[in-house]
Order: sequence, then structure tokens, then C-alpha cells
Amino acid sequence: MIGRWIMIIRSKSVLGFGAAAIHIRDGRIERLSHFDDVDGEVTDYGDLTIMPGIVDSHVHVNEPGRTEWEGFETATRAAAAGGVTTIVDMPLNSIPPTTSVSALMQKAEAMEGKLRVDVALWGGAVPGNASELRDMLAHGAAGFKCFLTDSGVAEFGHLDSDGLRLALDALRDTDAPLLVHAELPEHIHDVAGDPSAYSSYLASRPGVAENTAIELVSHTAARSGARAHIVHLSSSGGLETIARARDKRIALTAETTPHYLYFDAESIPDGAPQYKCAPPIREHRNREELWRGIADELITAIVSDHSPCTPELKKLSEGNFAQAWGGISSLQFGLPIVWTEARKRGISLERISRLMSEGPARLAGLGHRKGKLAPGYDADLTVFDPHACFRVEPSMIEHRHKVTPYAGCELYGVVNATYVRGQRAGDIVIGQWIRT
Repeated sequence: MIGRWIMIIRSKSVLGFGAAAIHIRDGRIERLSHFDDVDGEVTDYGDLTIMPGIVDSHVHVNEPGRTEWEGFETATRAAAAGGVTTIVDMPLNSIPPTTSVSALMQKAEAMEGKLRVDVALWGGAVPGNASELRDMLAHGAAGFKCFLTDSGVAEFGHLDSDGLRLALDALRDTDAPLLVHAELPEHIHDVAGDPSAYSSYLASRPGVAENTAIELVSHTAARSGARAHIVHLSSSGGLETIARARDKRIALTAETTPHYLYFDAESIPDGAPQYKCAPPIREHRNREELWRGIADELITAIVSDHSPCTPELKKLSEGNFAQAWGGISSLQFGLPIVWTEARKRGISLERISRLMSEGPARLAGLGHRKGKLAPGYDADLTVFDPHACFRVEPSMIEHRHKVTPYAGCELYGVVNATYVRGQRAGDIVIGQWIRT
């Protein structure tokens, strides 16, 4: 429990303000002042950049039920190490999945005494539970995630077009979003050819599966008037539909992930299923189109889609893309991954901050208290050195398992400190369940 206290954190590089001091009272930002306008306890970070804490609205913690894959203790420790001050947990792959009020409460109980950062919870929209969605909202769910194709776990079924309509209709007038894994099953097929070849896996989930699904979501959202959001956009072909929806004022938004912005299919070696995710990492040209989507403000958030599993399920020794679990672990490294690529393209840190803090906070209904440096907001801060670089080594990884395609990568940007509601995060259990 955070008590009442006053403190000041300052730097010559507060993002959006320059040399400034942040005055914190009772865990919230009271005001921002000139660098020298201080009276009391001061923590001075010199020339390091102080920016809003990262909000990662797409994290699979997997607790309870599959805690051997990840858990709240390790996930939030990794988040704190990476400058992430709030995560929003996905309704799968925990057992039970978060598709009812009782399951939501079970997950909340599983968090107790483990959180290094704040946590909000998505619910799940699955066949047959549309009538329960509003009750879950009333008990603190931030919104709902659904799949339009096989989720990969039997206990979390996917919606067909009628199910999508029912879920969106249930959320009409709530302002809660329906997050959609947008791939249509009729365009997805089993891996053909050499299962160790990345090209074989990529061909099994073509861009048309995403593009047509996004068109379906846009059409259905337009009819319902509810908010829809495309998660982990990998196909740049979907950007045209998102642009049309924006022009028509349809409530459709989209996010992408660090791995789609950093890697490309041409550079992924065969026999390396640590790169497997769904939708897949696509070609170099597609990656550059996603960056153009960011420049054109068609993408409103960049989030990790941290989806770990046990090393055995990644089939690393077999090198088998067909059999490996599809998911990439990157929660701890999202900010430097994205900044490494953004700086090459002349995209400012301010823009990246909006995409990794303000955008995800707004999506999850937390935009009134998370994602900005402003009076009244939680004092969630990331102290960042955008000029330093480091190599990702397994020894520094705080995720439960060390398997990540970023191992060995040299990245720009080092997180020096993370503050959650004014307290330095890390080993201390200071996080809370943030109900929306």
C-alpha cells in the first residue's frame, strides 16, 4: 500500500517539457515545474530522458493454470525492468480463461502479492458468452478479446461472423473495445513442405487471411456502432481498410508489435521456431509498409503480444515450425526494440511514447490516469537513455523462460529506472489491479 508523501523527480530532458521537475504527491503527479523550481527531496536524473511509463495492453501472463509458461511475478518483474508500468493481461492462455465473472475473480486472486507493476484485465468473448460481457465490465474487465480462427487452446473458442456480431452488439454504447485476432480460417492451411523452413510456415498463413478478416470486422463494427480493435496487425494490406474506416468514422483501430517492426521474413533462419508467431512475421516490404502506417497515424498502439510458453513447446531442438507454439517473448525489451528501428527512420521518441504509452492506455480505458505526464495522472515514469546501446543476453532476461528471438540483438535505449505511482519498481510488490 502506497502511503502519502511528496517527492520530486527531475531531469534536463523530460519528454515534451525539456528541463523540468515532476512534483509527486500521494503517487500522482501534482505539477510539472521549471528544473530549478524545487523545494524538498529531489531525485535528479541529469540528462537522462524521463518519459511516461510504458503501457503494454497485450500481455499473456497465463496465470492461473499455465503458470509454468509465465506468471504475474515474473511477468511484472520483466515489465518493470523494461520501463513498463502497466500491463493489460489477455484472457488466454490461463485456465480457466477469463470468459466469466468467476474466472475474472480467480485471476484477480491469483495476482495478490505478486505485482511489481499495475495490471488491468481483458475479458474474453467466446461462443455463447455474449450475454455475460456487460456483467464482466461491471466487475472490472477493460474490454474483450476474441479470435476469428483457432486460438491454439481448446478452452478458448473462436467466433464466426454471427458471434462477432453478437459480441459487438453486446458492447454497443459501453465504450469498451472488442479486440479481434483477425484471421479467417478459410485462408489458413497446414504447413506444407519442409516444416523447418520458415517460408513453409509463412505460406500457411497468408496476408489475405488477415486482410479479409479486417474487412469483416470493419463492416460489422460499422453496423453495430461498437468499438473494434485489430490486435497484432502483421499484414500491411489491412491498412487500407483501417484508413477507409477512419475516413468513415467507424470505430476501428489497430495495433502492431515490436517483432513485426523489427524482423522480416527474409532474415529469419530455417529451423528457428523462436520466431514463430501468429499472424507470422512477413516480408521486408511489408515491414516497411507497417512503418508507413505508423507515420500516417493509422496504427494507434505498439504493444508486445508477449506470448511465452515452456522451451519444450517451442520445439527448438527439432526446429519444427509446424509443431512449435506460436508466440514471442519480448515484454522486457519492447521500448528499445521499437526505438532501435524508429531512430533509423527519423521517428521521434515523443511519437513512440504516444504509441507505447498514451495509445494503449486509451484503448484499455485508462487514458484518464495512465500514459501521460500531466497533473492528476499516476506518477508512472520511465527513465530512459536513448543513446546507450546493449546486447540482449539470456542472463538479463526476467521472463520466466529465456527463449526469445531477440537474444544476441544489439538494441538502442537503456531503461535506467521505472516508477509506478511514484515508487521505484523492481523487486518491491507495489502493483495493483486497475479496474476500468
